[in-house]
Amino acid sequence: MQPRWSNARSDPKMIVIGALGLLILLATGVHAGDWQLVWSDEFNYQGLPDPAKWGYETGFLRNHESQYYTRGRVENACVENGCLVIECRKEHFAPTNHAAVEYTAASLITLTRESWQYGRIEVRAKLPRGKGVWPAIWTLGTNITTVGWPRCGEIDIMEFIGKDPGGIHGTIHYSVHGRHQSNGGRLETNQPYDGFHVYAVEWTPEQIDFYFDGKKYHSSPTGPAGQGAVNPFRAPHYLILNFALGGDWGGPFDDAILPQQFLIDYVRVYQSAEAR
Repeated sequence: MQPRWSNARSDPKMIVIGALGLLILLATGVHAGDWQLVWSDEFNYQGLPDPAKWGYETGFLRNHESQYYTRGRVENACVENGCLVIECRKEHFAPTNHAAVEYTAASLITLTRESWQYGRIEVRAKLPRGKGVWPAIWTLGTNITTVGWPRCGEIDIMEFIGKDPGGIHGTIHYSVHGRHQSNGGRLETNQPYDGFHVYAVEWTPEQIDFYFDGKKYHSSPTGPAGQGAVNPFRAPHYLILNFALGGDWGGPFDDAILPQQFLIDYVRVYQSAEAR
């Protein structure tokens, strides 16, 4: 297919090995003595996302959102020009075993492929724009199928809602005595959709720190999420990259803004020696 995004990035990725590996850590703000790269996708290939690393969520899933998540469809998720492109589209699409839908997008997950407990999760991305867009980089506890949400725990590394164009959000969600609890922060920034930025968390047993371009803007302690010996932030989580439209938080939207693209330059996970 023809590339749907062809602008070159202003700073090329570093593919560094051996003795030069330290440069990656310095360039991303990771302290070399604390973290080592344990997993990544640099998106240096073409076509569908690597099936060894990414699976898909499908259907209408949550928050009364308007998009239908598709699986294995290059119109909604493909790798080109060194980026993963997640595109939300207005189109008449007829899924198998479902009535036709009018809006499509994609949600990629590492569940059943990879999960992590503690470390630094870092994503360099360019956000979509417009009223109603709701891209997110987040994690869920791998035990979600047995304990449900929010008991499994959720770490929102980055959420952006188009109706609040100057804000980036980082939040954790959990359950205490059966009631949903959250702890989050909002960073005021200038038009984050105008370029690529690095969104990250540094996660330890005691707290989760949220970063935007190397600046820490919020810290959530994990202790309040403990229920006896059970704490969802002291257990493995898997990663999700998705592009939602509308819904409970995204709100009303004007579909004249579509299509919109959520571009991900890379995903990198670092851990300390103690966490591996």
